[in-house]
Amino acid sequence: MTESVNASQPHQPRQSANAHRYSASDIQIIEGHEAVRLRPGMYLGSTGERGLHHMVYEVVSYAVDEHLAGHAGTIDVTITAEGGIRVADDGRGLPVEAEEPTGTSALERELTELPFGSRLRTGYGNSGGLSGLGLFVVNALSSRLTVEVRRDGHRWTQQYEKGVPVTPLTRNEETREHGTTIAFLPDAGIFETTRYSFATLSEHLQELALLNAGLAVSLTDERPDRVIRHHHPDGLKAFVARLNPHPVRLVHSPVIGFESENEDKTLCVQVALQWSTWPPGELRSFANGSRTHEGGTHEEGFRSALTGLVNDHARRRGLLSAQDGDVPAEAVHRGLTAVVSVKLVRPVFEGSTRTRLANPEAGAYVQEVVRAHVTDWLDDHPDEAAAVVRHVLGPSTGQTLL
Repeated sequence: MTESVNASQPHQPRQSANAHRYSASDIQIIEGHEAVRLRPGMYLGSTGERGLHHMVYEVVSYAVDEHLAGHAGTIDVTITAEGGIRVADDGRGLPVEAEEPTGTSALERELTELPFGSRLRTGYGNSGGLSGLGLFVVNALSSRLTVEVRRDGHRWTQQYEKGVPVTPLTRNEETREHGTTIAFLPDAGIFETTRYSFATLSEHLQELALLNAGLAVSLTDERPDRVIRHHHPDGLKAFVARLNPHPVRLVHSPVIGFESENEDKTLCVQVALQWSTWPPGELRSFANGSRTHEGGTHEEGFRSALTGLVNDHARRRGLLSAQDGDVPAEAVHRGLTAVVSVKLVRPVFEGSTRTRLANPEAGAYVQEVVRAHVTDWLDDHPDEAAAVVRHVLGPSTGQTLL
């Protein structure tokens, strides 16, 4: 039998007899580590090499925070023989005491609960991390994670699998040591690759050592036995020296470097800069230890302040005539190698890769600090200042040094 259809009427889809019973109870809500494992890219940004290495940066950032708070001087990172990662520091050790009303340890809560803000962080926090989600995300995306804490006179340990605790937090033998060691094996079922690059990790750890003067960071690879150690007491000054090409003809020496913290201790600025005859120069900016590839308010504040103060100095010293216009920004920054690092309690990022800093207070404070310190340096070093002005007043500006 053939069924006839009236073409003048729209087709009506057939409905199940139970369709009208669809309700809120049919909506599945996935929370906690299950949500991270279901959509890891949402939390880590990538399940490729970039995301794999960022797992390490998340754990290391906790140790860096301990350094910023004045409690840790060394961080030891190891690529284990089986391809996992172990990060050890000599900080205070993550808290192990039980929290009310659940009775769960603070450590376990940090590793298993999606935090709203960071509970355990001190100093400026989130040094290269994901807004306080670091250990939670790393634990959820690891097939196995072990944490060892040395504090309160004992060694404490706990093990996890895919974000779930498989042993209780256990108090072990007595010890006078202090610090935290976290070892994890990334889940091969989630990541496109689980092979770590020694060169990639070493470059990032070297940047952290340069950004945090006095911090000693080591990287050990147990696959082919090799070790590298990064320790730079001169901090950003050493960073600028490394960025300069070799050989290079310097306009002035040594590197200009300074840092400042605002009154309420929510914002810290560190800057190092040096002019050379290498035309491109290089400006690298960081926020809480993370490279801000797309710049942001701190970069804008630095560029604006430097352009203005160089022009002001040249006019005050009579190095520019009354008929001369201002030296353009591109001339002031020609041959300039600089590193601008800010640390904030509440950083705000934007951009396609979230590597552009958006905090307006960062730009304003960088401007204030750069203008004050570089102006003082120019006034206190008249010969070097004259060399800088001669350099920026190159032939392309169309101006002549008096």
